[in-house]
Amino acid sequence: MASAITTLAADAPTLSAANTGFMLICSALVMLMTPGLAFFYGGMVRVKSSLNMLMMSFISLGIVTILWVLYGFSLAFGTDSGSLIGWNSDYVGLSGIGITELWDGYTVPVYVFAVFQLMFAVITPALISGALADRVKFGAWVLFTALWVTVVYFPVAHWVWGAGGWLFELGVIDFAGGTAVHINAGAAALGVILVIGKRVGFKKDPMRPHSLPLVMLGAGLLWFGWFGFNAGSWLGNDDGVGAVMFVNTQVATAAAMLAWLAYEKLRHGSFTTLGAASGAVAGLVAITPSGGAVSPLGAIAIGVIAGLLCAMAVGLKYKFGYDDSLDVIGVHLVGGVVGSLLVGLFATGGVQSDVAGLFYGGGLEQLGKQAIGVFAVLAYSLVASALLAFLLDKTIGMRVSEDDEVAGIDQVEHAETAYDFSGAGGGAASRTTAAPAPSAASKKVDA
Repeated sequence: MASAITTLAADAPTLSAANTGFMLICSALVMLMTPGLAFFYGGMVRVKSSLNMLMMSFISLGIVTILWVLYGFSLAFGTDSGSLIGWNSDYVGLSGIGITELWDGYTVPVYVFAVFQLMFAVITPALISGALADRVKFGAWVLFTALWVTVVYFPVAHWVWGAGGWLFELGVIDFAGGTAVHINAGAAALGVILVIGKRVGFKKDPMRPHSLPLVMLGAGLLWFGWFGFNAGSWLGNDDGVGAVMFVNTQVATAAAMLAWLAYEKLRHGSFTTLGAASGAVAGLVAITPSGGAVSPLGAIAIGVIAGLLCAMAVGLKYKFGYDDSLDVIGVHLVGGVVGSLLVGLFATGGVQSDVAGLFYGGGLEQLGKQAIGVFAVLAYSLVASALLAFLLDKTIGMRVSEDDEVAGIDQVEHAETAYDFSGAGGGAASRTTAAPAPSAASKKVDA
């Protein structure tokens, strides 16, 4: 008996300083993705709503952090109840956790796992905001974010990643968030825009990005931070799986960017910076659920497929008439679906687990499990998000007025503008000659 106890004690994980340090760095990288997303989205909108777009991402760092500490971590990763939700009173306020207490089965502290997962919770509602550009009251967005993470994100995270969660127990593979993050956010975006409607001038007025350099900066920060997002999700470096995921993240992103640009050149005749940035993000999204299960060659295939399908999907809003301002549905929903389903085809059975996809002799079983995960999260998030938006719209109102939208949501909601040109004239003449007063018509010119 004594020898058995000694053997068990010897086999129990011990705190690894290397893995702990690695995971803290990965957590910081994932945190950086939210400001990166703010720049990516902020550059894609018109100048009159760029600050609002930045704030819709940035505020998530405040709201979700506090809710995660108070009860979100407990709901997502506490003791399972009915395969639908978790709860652990020790996790409420993170007050009952020892500083060296290890996450079950791993070599990193619970605190480290909690803060890493917090950064996933932060960026997911921020992803939704890109579909709602130009037209949502900031106060309503703040309340929607708090309600959405509580009702949608925390339970779905438990389904997918929590011990006892029904999709986890089913065997759905989601290495770093294809279902819990990207499909979840994309479906939520669709649900909300079906409630709040289109921007003023949709399909009539030009709504071009005001700063493509900001878009490229944001895409670069997202790409950089995504290595922490993906490689960190294995919670350590002891067996090489995280290294494979790191390589696959780079490979799939490169392939998707090239595929998107090739499609764009053939379809529209140009290679655009917006296409390069969007293609890279599509590849990052698609490899997120699948990169721990496939080889680098499989990652190339997934990147190419995602780049092409997402490039095609962004135009569907014009065909079907839904106003997905910054292509959250076309990139995150479609990319998440593609990456999650392709696990069932390209999983080699030799990386994160022995589960093999159809192309590696595994049959259709895993593809079926992936499909259940995809459509369960999609349906729940779509319906729940639409209901939340409907309730808020009927109570406090989700949209700014038409006049405020035309004038510019930055000035109305934040009393600021992104760029101050008042001192840009220069020269003696500009200091002594008064500018003519603006006409009534010019005041209505779209920024």
